[in-house]
Amino acid sequence: MILIAIGSNISGPWGSPQQSVQHALLALNRDGLKLLGASRLLLTAPFGKPNQPSFVNAVARIETHLPPLALLQKLHAIEKSAGRRRGLRWGPRTLDLDILDYHGLVRPSHNKLILPHPGIPERIFVLKPIAEMATKWRHPLTHLTAQAMLRRLRGFAQGQEI
Repeated sequence: MILIAIGSNISGPWGSPQQSVQHALLALNRDGLKLLGASRLLLTAPFGKPNQPSFVNAVARIETHLPPLALLQKLHAIEKSAGRRRGLRWGPRTLDLDILDYHGLVRPSHNKLILPHPGIPERIFVLKPIAEMATKWRHPLTHLTAQAMLRRLRGFAQGQEI
């Protein structure tokens, strides 16, 4: 299972944050990528840097024959076409795409791409969508479901579906 986190909190060439996330879902269904499913959109408070607009988040499940680093490059190209300019960590962005899990692959922190994404267990904005659309998924290292990780955060109530 390949899971991709999608987020946006400022308008860009693809429109509002909600429109950007919806457009990103379309982009995840072409050019060697096949969209298998997606969560509902979730409006959440920003993570890491609180003084910015709320985020529209979702998680997509995709299929591809691309290896992880090539997939990451494709995701960066999609972000760029949505007006993403890399700068301030955890700052506002027109689009953010992250590989959360790539078929349970574990890549250590000394690589350019760490898998599974190290922020999964602490981020309600990815756990809640995973719990909704990939109920059988288990974290490759902890073997916990998204629901179990959410219970640890007491986070079922955070985030508003839109």
